[in-house]
Amino acid sequence: MDLETRMELISSVGEEILTQEELKQLLETNDHPVAYDGFEPSGIAHLPFGILRAANISTLLKAGVKFKLFLADYFALINNKMGGDLEKIKTAGKYFIEVWKACGVDTDKVEIVWASEIMDNLEYWDRVIRIGREVTLNRSMRATSIMGRTQGELQSTAQLFYPIMQTNDIFHLKVDICQMGMDQRRANILGREVAPKLGSKKPVAIHHHMIISLQGAGVSSSNDPEEIMLSSKMSKSKPETCLYMHDSEEDLKRKIGKAYCPERVIEGNPIIDYCEHLIFKKYDTMMIERPAKFGGNLEIQSIAELKKVYDEGKLHPMDLKNATSKYLNEMIAPAREHFEKDKKAKELYETVKQYAITR
Repeated sequence: MDLETRMELISSVGEEILTQEELKQLLETNDHPVAYDGFEPSGIAHLPFGILRAANISTLLKAGVKFKLFLADYFALINNKMGGDLEKIKTAGKYFIEVWKACGVDTDKVEIVWASEIMDNLEYWDRVIRIGREVTLNRSMRATSIMGRTQGELQSTAQLFYPIMQTNDIFHLKVDICQMGMDQRRANILGREVAPKLGSKKPVAIHHHMIISLQGAGVSSSNDPEEIMLSSKMSKSKPETCLYMHDSEEDLKRKIGKAYCPERVIEGNPIIDYCEHLIFKKYDTMMIERPAKFGGNLEIQSIAELKKVYDEGKLHPMDLKNATSKYLNEMIAPAREHFEKDKKAKELYETVKQYAITR
């Protein structure tokens, strides 16, 4: 595969790339660079975790990138997920692996790494201290937004270590590309800044879009763009504003039917967001089914066309919602089937489903 095609594939994953030139230089010298994404094992998987992550991994593998999936079990403990119960967190991690399988991730082609398996290492903690010496306390406090918390929500001193530990993972895992959500950019930028001071190569950061919640783009009292993003993104710990990989067809239709979707409003509209970042990533066209008296079926060829038609008021919100429900249901159907038919996966899901959701 030529360089231009690889660049196009990898760039299609990122809403922000730091930087395009560095990515090009990396691909010119490395046919199989290593990328990673990390996850705190907790709760039931939602669409961004399942559909979006699986699509991103598939695209990167196609471009020749090797991928590491990092199960950050000790990070979840620090962040008080599952009440800080490490055994429950590990069970949730095993469930996550089944979700990836159900979404089409070939676990033979990616490397799955557990945080708890690499932390029993003096080199790991030595580098944590060295990174910590290069980062001010204020900077570390600001970077705790990567935990999905505002500074006012911090609960323990241990949480101050979190950004430094995550920055260290970049170097300990020997990755070339940090491929994470926009909500993780502060840790990756820290990694890029401290790399020269550690005598290490600067990682390329590819940050993907954060799928917004059913209630639409959030409103925050903060002027901090990171905190505004936190108030907007779809979070699996907020069931009333979230779509899950296990939702039934009826669940999807009901939830999407209640979603924020004003007529002729594109910005902050979650239904438009799902069409752009989920549906049109898989399908070339989108069929909007509607009665003849309301104009009949409408076949949309691109997200640009969808936005234009909707902005002009030529598509009713409910017609768009019904079509979106249909396509999303089709996309998660294989995952539901996996958890219905695979005994191990089903047992893990039923176990994790009983755990109390903590933030």
